[in-house]
Amino acid sequence: MDDRCEKIRLQKYMAHCGVASRRHSEELIRSGKVKVNGKVITEMGFLVSDQDIVEVEGKIIKKEDKKIYIMLNKPAGYITSAVDPRGRKTVLDLIKGVSERIYPVGRLDYDTTGLLLLTNDGDFAYRATHPGKEITKTYLAEVLGTPSNKALDALRNGVEIDGRLTSPAQVEIVEMKDNSTVLKIVIHEGRNRQVKKMCEAVGHRVIKLARIKFGNLTLGNLRPGEWRYLSQAEVSQILGGKNGHIK
Repeated sequence: MDDRCEKIRLQKYMAHCGVASRRHSEELIRSGKVKVNGKVITEMGFLVSDQDIVEVEGKIIKKEDKKIYIMLNKPAGYITSAVDPRGRKTVLDLIKGVSERIYPVGRLDYDTTGLLLLTNDGDFAYRATHPGKEITKTYLAEVLGTPSNKALDALRNGVEIDGRLTSPAQVEIVEMKDNSTVLKIVIHEGRNRQVKKMCEAVGHRVIKLARIKFGNLTLGNLRPGEWRYLSQAEVSQILGGKNGHIK
């Protein structure tokens, strides 16, 4: 069968074209910003192939032949998005010299720093963020006060946020200061503002948060605002051996 005729879900096609992650692609579809062959589509299960003409916000999109995988050390003061209607700086403002259309994998809050991945590979983004893949994310969270052993055990065993329990986490004290404590927290979920909400649930507000590790990937000597391409081996750690084009 001709690959060009193979039909896949519209949001997956958009992710493969480097428009956005599947989740954000679904948001674009729901908001009526996507057309297929001239018709606005709002249905999540709509199927398309390479022979269809797909437009996002008036621009025709096509699959990217060259797959791009980037690691950024995100500084505070940037939003994790491709564009911002409010005109704030986005993480893409930090990526210079890349002509391919890329988007962030998951999110880090405006004031959260550290390791952020960007790509135009929808499969890579899916595997990196899907809870079922259980790829760990490691954070350093500075919280107000000193958590008790009971609070630490609660974080490790699961706390209720947004109406449901978090999965077990690895939590240890890294440093104790006069009025705050630095915790290392390892989770494999990726819920919205999860680490901050977990700490707030046990009575300790996060005053500083940085992601230092994604799976086995680390920032190394990348300084805030700097980025680099991932190696083939690093991409394979996420994709499970699938080959991609690495610069």
